[in-house]
Amino acid sequence: MGEYRENEKVFEEKFERLWSLLMTSAKIQVFTGAGVSTLSGIPDFRGKHGVYNSPWQGLPVETILSLDYFYEHPDVFYQWTEEVWYRLENYQPNIVHKTLALMEERGLLKDGVFTQNIDFLHQRAGSRKVYELHGSARHSLCTECNAFFDYEKIAPIVRRGEVPRCPSCGGLIKPDIVLYGECLPASVLRKAEIAFSQADLTLILGSSLTVYPAASLPRLTSYYGGKVVIVNADPTDQDGSAELIFRDLDQTFTAINEALRSIK
Repeated sequence: MGEYRENEKVFEEKFERLWSLLMTSAKIQVFTGAGVSTLSGIPDFRGKHGVYNSPWQGLPVETILSLDYFYEHPDVFYQWTEEVWYRLENYQPNIVHKTLALMEERGLLKDGVFTQNIDFLHQRAGSRKVYELHGSARHSLCTECNAFFDYEKIAPIVRRGEVPRCPSCGGLIKPDIVLYGECLPASVLRKAEIAFSQADLTLILGSSLTVYPAASLPRLTSYYGGKVVIVNADPTDQDGSAELIFRDLDQTFTAINEALRSIK
């Protein structure tokens, strides 16, 4: 966890600037990626130890998580997703999730959080406004009759090694997650475009900014004159437009949390 911690003096100087931005920005927007979830123990995708770095049973993970492959081999899809996507109760919200919920409670995040993550840890931490750009494992839909199923209904089936099917029509059940080959939800994408275009300050947290179109959203803040702060372990191709860059999410959000709680 301390691999990316910065020298305290350097960090404190940068944090003063960040705190000033947080206190003076009228409209703060947040964009979170897999790096936020790794603090809770959930493997990321493209980081140093990301699941995309090695095949699974000889298959690239991107292939397994494509829409076409899901329909052709739902058994393999659910075998891969079972270990993490259907054991999410084993993971707990971390300091980033908790601090963002506190920021919303204190009125700093009026438009909530836009996330690439599907693990619903933001909601469990107390965030009320969460917009899931890539969907969520919280619910699933029958691909035939569109019947709705919640996580608690589907997870035990998947953990038994079975492919979930609709009890009404027998149709294949799919998690409400955007797979490769699918478009992002249009309503959420449009809301995000407006929010990031209007932001005075955007916080990019734990995202490699390589998955489009979601990764293009923070660029709108810079384009329309707002400031961007990036907190991510590895460099991104948007670092050049950032006002501040931090590498350690835990260090940064522990400091934000402490500063917020010092204000009565």
